[in-house]
Amino acid sequence: MTSALPPLAQACSGALGSAAANAISYPLDLVATKLQTTSSRKFRDARGVLLLIHRILYMEGLVGLYDGLPADTASTLLSNFLYFYFYTLLHALAARRRAASNAPLLQTVKRAITSPTRPVLLGAPTELAIGFIAGVASRAISTPLSVITVRLQTSDEEDGTESETEVLTVPKATSVKTRSSGFCEVLRSIYAEESLSGFWAGFRPALPLCISPALTFLLMQVLSRIHLSRKSSLTSYQSALGAFLVGAIANALTVTILYPLLLAKVRVQAGRSRMGRTLSMTDVWAAALKAEGWRGLYAALSVQILKGFVGQGVTMLVKQRIEHAVVRLYTRK
Repeated sequence: MTSALPPLAQACSGALGSAAANAISYPLDLVATKLQTTSSRKFRDARGVLLLIHRILYMEGLVGLYDGLPADTASTLLSNFLYFYFYTLLHALAARRRAASNAPLLQTVKRAITSPTRPVLLGAPTELAIGFIAGVASRAISTPLSVITVRLQTSDEEDGTESETEVLTVPKATSVKTRSSGFCEVLRSIYAEESLSGFWAGFRPALPLCISPALTFLLMQVLSRIHLSRKSSLTSYQSALGAFLVGAIANALTVTILYPLLLAKVRVQAGRSRMGRTLSMTDVWAAALKAEGWRGLYAALSVQILKGFVGQGVTMLVKQRIEHAVVRLYTRK
């Protein structure tokens, strides 16, 4: 838990914080997805990142960096609301049961839903288990929007990637790119090719990734305790900079640890319609190892870390500010 507020308040603040962070860091997410799914090696280093950004701006303008933003924002709002709600509720239940194991279960559930629960660290196994369950529940509902977003972000990859010379020298008058597929077109395409199951492409590879938010929150709580222990006991909450850095560093560590799973999920979601068959994690990893060795399992890692650093940092910063505003509102009444 990141505060003592009831689950609904934390879910709303977390969802709004995630949406704000998503809007800010979306171009990085788009670039990361394209780098994770491209077959061109010249886009794999830092210079390739800049080249890809230049290509998008040259061919599509600034709007090209926000392809798929509405679908991704909806997915972010839904998944983070559900995750924060389930995580906070389960965490509050575990904390209250540990403090008063003889209390009636229904009464404990009611208090966990409606009443503030003091944030406590339950121990690594319990924290990870709670986060994993909350992650599975939120991903099961939000995966269709995630699949549509990835398809929107990579809809131009079928045409191949222009060479560096073409990108830099083709006259602007002739560099006309067909706009990527719209939301409804992608939705119909997925259903026509793979029926309803296509909307949950990558869900099984993503299941291990459900531990990602839990690991991030566990690291956040550890880092927060280290940070707060160095501050005056008169300070009742983290500074804005502290909230940003704790969330950002925790996410960067988590992304680095779990990145091969994330890469597999993105490539499975992006590659089904183009490959003509269902991909698996082992297919993705085998292809990456064959093409580039162990380095292939970490393609575009630096961009993903930067995106996560900004995104998670802004999420926790906005979430904290909203929660403080809610607390001040209630204390004035």
